[in-house]
Amino acid sequence: MAYVQNKRDQPWLIRTYSGHSSAKASNTLYRTNLAKGQTGLSVAFDLPTQTGYDADSPLAKGEVGKVGVPISHIEDMDQLFDQIPLDQMNTSMTINATAAWLLSLYIALAQRRGIDPGKLNGTTQNDIIKEYLSRGTYIYPPGPSMRLIADTINYTVKHVPKWNPTNVCSYHLQEAGATPVQELAYALCTAMAVLDRVKASGEIGAADFPQVVERISFFVNAGIRFVEECCKMRAFAEMWDQLTLSRYQVNDPKMRRFRYGVQVNSLGLTEAQPENNVQRIVLEMLAVVLSKRARARAIQLPAWNEAMGLPRPWDQQWALRIQQVMAFETDLLEYGDLLDGSPVVAAKVAELIDGARREIANVEAQGGIIAAIESGYIKRELVQSHMNRLRAIEAGDLQIIGVNCFRETAESPLTQGSDGGIMKTDPAAEREQIERLQAHRRQRNDHEVQAALQGLVDVAKSSDNIMPASIRCALAGVTTGEWGDTLRGVFGEFRPPTGIDIAIDSRELLGKKDQVAQLRENVASTGNSLGRPLKLLVGKPGLDGHSNGAEQVAVKARDVGFEVVYDGIRLTPQQIAQAAQEEGVHVVGLSILSGSHLELVEAVLAEMRARDLAEVPVIAGGIIPKEDADRLTALGVRAVYTPKDFSLNAIMADIINVVRDSHGLARLPTPQ
Repeated sequence: MAYVQNKRDQPWLIRTYSGHSSAKASNTLYRTNLAKGQTGLSVAFDLPTQTGYDADSPLAKGEVGKVGVPISHIEDMDQLFDQIPLDQMNTSMTINATAAWLLSLYIALAQRRGIDPGKLNGTTQNDIIKEYLSRGTYIYPPGPSMRLIADTINYTVKHVPKWNPTNVCSYHLQEAGATPVQELAYALCTAMAVLDRVKASGEIGAADFPQVVERISFFVNAGIRFVEECCKMRAFAEMWDQLTLSRYQVNDPKMRRFRYGVQVNSLGLTEAQPENNVQRIVLEMLAVVLSKRARARAIQLPAWNEAMGLPRPWDQQWALRIQQVMAFETDLLEYGDLLDGSPVVAAKVAELIDGARREIANVEAQGGIIAAIESGYIKRELVQSHMNRLRAIEAGDLQIIGVNCFRETAESPLTQGSDGGIMKTDPAAEREQIERLQAHRRQRNDHEVQAALQGLVDVAKSSDNIMPASIRCALAGVTTGEWGDTLRGVFGEFRPPTGIDIAIDSRELLGKKDQVAQLRENVASTGNSLGRPLKLLVGKPGLDGHSNGAEQVAVKARDVGFEVVYDGIRLTPQQIAQAAQEEGVHVVGLSILSGSHLELVEAVLAEMRARDLAEVPVIAGGIIPKEDADRLTALGVRAVYTPKDFSLNAIMADIINVVRDSHGLARLPTPQ
């Protein structure tokens, strides 16, 4: 029989998530990737931009251009999109607390170029709820934050109708430990909170409200259990269709369509045998393209080496080519849904939906997701789920190739180059960004800036939409820090619960009672020798909000007998050193995943020396290349832990010996 080729579907938007050093360097990268076949942009912003600080803020030191591009004002935005036609590009911006500001800069740039904002097409992530739970780039309390989200939605529906103003993001929930059931439940609870807030604002009439629902998109995670992840996506689509019909009376099926983009799982990428990450990425991508009815609308893939550091352009090209092979070489897009009619898939989808509905009911019983965040309920659930995963890896129940099994390996040629297989950011980038920022301030019209900022204050204190005043600020040359600080003055700032106050006995989870009992005995005996219980300070200096590792170390340390001091994210070196002094800690542990470890650790050490705490040992953990780990050791750091150090028992044993070494006590053997 002759082969009849079916009509191929159009592929998803093909993106890479990128941005670093400066707007100019990032623009070069974007245009290079577009020339290689990328069909959309996904902009990564640096931490000062994400948290509303200018590059010359003391809190931004060491963070400028590290995990994304610094954008301080409209001239930076202009340079970032140089030679890129805004009205022809689909641009995704991973930005949350400052989403209204970055969108204002984008709209203002379009206006300045003579482009109708109604032609702009793209997405702002703009999901503050998951920031409170996982990623940590929040600024303002929940009330004002939800107001900012509602304002961007109300404005774009009327004036930028092709824009997705909110991208409900469950990606980082999974990175923080969420199970598929939790990811479904908490993402849908977030979407309900956003839609309810927009509805309550009264800016959109009932007849037009389906347009709001239509513009809500999602950004999800796909892990290595690709059958389960594929079923999760079908569950998402089914639950969203039912929810928008029953709760919001959206009758048009097209407006109820579950639209989502995806970056596949970074949590499962390993520093050990990093070449294995390539097949992990491919399988994880398969989960979001296999089922046609639940296929992703846009995909960005991490690079194979992201557990080691910043990917190089060639690494991003590899990730791009993975998508292109799937889209253009395979026959995947020629067929209908391959999973329809499968009883196995149907049963798993039903199981996930049932579990998600129960967890949604738990959240709703507390008054909704905002109340469940403020009470600490959801954060505790995520910390516990993440802890269960780590304990399963440590116990060998969850096998990770190259990490806790099949560890024998030949040396990888991928990491043998002079750069160690990762890209180093330009050390001059921060200084140059500050110089550009200061030059911008000198050149702008101060009267226009002050008038625009006063207008922003007036609107923030009223119930008017924040977007027109923000766009006026952008056109006047207001900076990211000025916009952020102005709203801080009106709204205040917020620190959510840390989630480490969970009562759990890791001996039961691990099934290794002898190890944990020995660790507890070692902690107690060391404390007795020193005259008081051992005390560990877990600190997160700088603007890095990824607190999962710090939380797990804190929970584990407390479980084996340490007294633990942990006050959440975004602390200055001065605050950490002061806490070490006031609390009388025996050891300070610093967790930094943003690449700013050298600058921040050195600053903490200097602050401790200034307080006569040089003898208190400091340890560090994060995504730290070996070369940098050696430099930290030379600075006086006693131990450095990276993603390859998965055994929390071994880390605890090591920390005990670090304390013993600093007090001249004999080392104790690591429990086996």
